[in-house]
Amino acid sequence: MLKSLHVKNLALIEEEEIEFTEGLNILSGETGAGKSIILGALGLALGEKAGKGFLRGEEDALVEAIFSVGERETAFLAQMDIDTYDDEVILTRKITPQRSTAKINGESVPAPVLKKVSAVLLAIYGQSEHEFLRKKSKQLAMIDAFGQEEISILLPDVKEAYENFHAVEKELLESDTTDSERERELSFLKHEIAEIEEAGLKAGEDEEIESRYRIMKNSQRIEECLAEAYGLICDEGAGEMAGRAAAAITRAAGFDPALSELADTLSDAEAILSDASRALEDYRESAEFDEKEFSELVRRLDLINDLKSKYGHPSSKSSVPGTIEAVLDSLKERTDRMEKLLSYDSYIEDLKNKKDKYRKELDKLCEKLSDTRKKKAKELCENVKEALLDLNFLDVRFESEFTSIQYTAGGFDEVEFLISLNPGAPLAPLSQVASGGELSRIMLALKTILAGKEDVGTMIFDEIDAGISGRTAHAVAKRLRKAAEHRQVICITHLPQIAAACDSHFLIEKSAVGDSTVSTIKRLDAEESIRELARMLGGDEITDTAIANARELKEGI
Repeated sequence: MLKSLHVKNLALIEEEEIEFTEGLNILSGETGAGKSIILGALGLALGEKAGKGFLRGEEDALVEAIFSVGERETAFLAQMDIDTYDDEVILTRKITPQRSTAKINGESVPAPVLKKVSAVLLAIYGQSEHEFLRKKSKQLAMIDAFGQEEISILLPDVKEAYENFHAVEKELLESDTTDSERERELSFLKHEIAEIEEAGLKAGEDEEIESRYRIMKNSQRIEECLAEAYGLICDEGAGEMAGRAAAAITRAAGFDPALSELADTLSDAEAILSDASRALEDYRESAEFDEKEFSELVRRLDLINDLKSKYGHPSSKSSVPGTIEAVLDSLKERTDRMEKLLSYDSYIEDLKNKKDKYRKELDKLCEKLSDTRKKKAKELCENVKEALLDLNFLDVRFESEFTSIQYTAGGFDEVEFLISLNPGAPLAPLSQVASGGELSRIMLALKTILAGKEDVGTMIFDEIDAGISGRTAHAVAKRLRKAAEHRQVICITHLPQIAAACDSHFLIEKSAVGDSTVSTIKRLDAEESIRELARMLGGDEITDTAIANARELKEGI
């Protein structure tokens, strides 16, 4: 759940810290007080772009959101190499006039990473989310989310079957060539195969040749370095002097045994220098520059690099491009392709058989997926119908209509929700019949039903009260309170019926401070919440009657 939100120098907010609680958290305030700024600040902490006008003056803006997390979130974060501390994760966003930076638990991350993390921490439902309900793709996604226990098992098999079918279909289409085109391709393939095979390449050969080439190319500089080292050790007598020093310390050790270890060290140094001297001499005697060998190395290296340039990019991507291994993979691909063209009729027949086989497998899996979706869609529609009746609709019919489309990795289903909200009215697509207020309630019904499936710790509702009032608002409040029994719910509202259902009530106010306007936010105690409800019920003048009505409203939720 969202534990706290710290906002500094953002729009109308100088600096505020909001400590959220479990259950239903309500944010209220007059129009223009800054409720949307709080939601915008949270959006920034979750990776959204910082628009113009966010900064308050010339100072940097800061938003920090602290979440408490459980095993599921911790496991997800661990997959992204993000550690949690004391079962918390801290998302930070700093915005300057020039740029913005993002951090998770103090470690800098790209802003898109915040978005990935936020997907498992909370879900925000605003006016744009209402509009998503009109899209068929979103409606199908809701059915898949509702039936995820069964549907998620089927989707990987459908995806694999689709990819197999699509790959064969593509290969069959690309292989539809004329006799002359195949002859030209065969001619090219034979030339390329012969060129690679004649080189007799061996894996790792280029690395060995390049190493030998570097040695021979720098043989003169190597000899100069060896001569200098040999002169210092032998001609200057470094080894002999180490031996004499060892003998002197050995004599001194006769008087002070503590020097014995130093004498041994110098003796070892004499031995090491003696071994190094012999090794240098052996290397210098064996090192010879062969002009013919060097020329052959250069020619071989040029040939290998030419082949790597031409053929070192296999389509299979089974090895690193620009290597001998990649060239050998290209040779195999060309050999396989040539064999297919040499037996073209049987090759095409085999592709057709595979396509037919994969098509049947895909049909079977898609039918199974579609049947499961239809079953889950029926359950979902029944749940939505009950929820909408609870949300003060007089009569509700809610159904799903499936049609088949072209195969995709997600099956062949397209779905559209159909709804009737008035007695005797025919079913019609959701996108055509729902007003803004109706769509808000439908979205609330769907999201509270899907909340357990989406498995996020925090749900945030903005403008859930659009176009509703009276008994409907009371019904929405009860629905929000029910949703808050199992997870944290944060709701921005201007309706007293919804605010009265709160577990925690926050008031956002705007005031003039000097030459500027500032928005502040505070958590209200029980009596302060009653007075805010009275204001929402009766306006700025809070009378005893308004307070009594507010108490009655609070007690009735």
